[in-house]
Amino acid sequence: MMIMNMWIIFIMFFIGNLIFVSKNKHLLIILLSLEFMVLSIFFFLLLYFMMIDYDMYMLMVFLVFSVCEGSLGLSILVSMIRTHGNDYFQSFNLL
Repeated sequence: MMIMNMWIIFIMFFIGNLIFVSKNKHLLIILLSLEFMVLSIFFFLLLYFMMIDYDMYMLMVFLVFSVCEGSLGLSILVSMIRTHGNDYFQSFNLL
């Protein structure tokens, strides 16, 4: 049962990476794929810590950092939409 859960988590992480690499037109899709990868890493850590009977304090630290990463990405998305009008990467010059 534990091996099956690990495969599901690996497939989740692989799908998140696949979306991150293939869908690079909108910033919102990239941020959602990053959050999906963070969620799969969280599930992996949860299963691993439950398997070795470890405390869950590190998971709380991981969740705090992932929430901070998500809010930072959302604030960048909002500021980009306010300045450029959309979240296309092709619509603005990076130089």
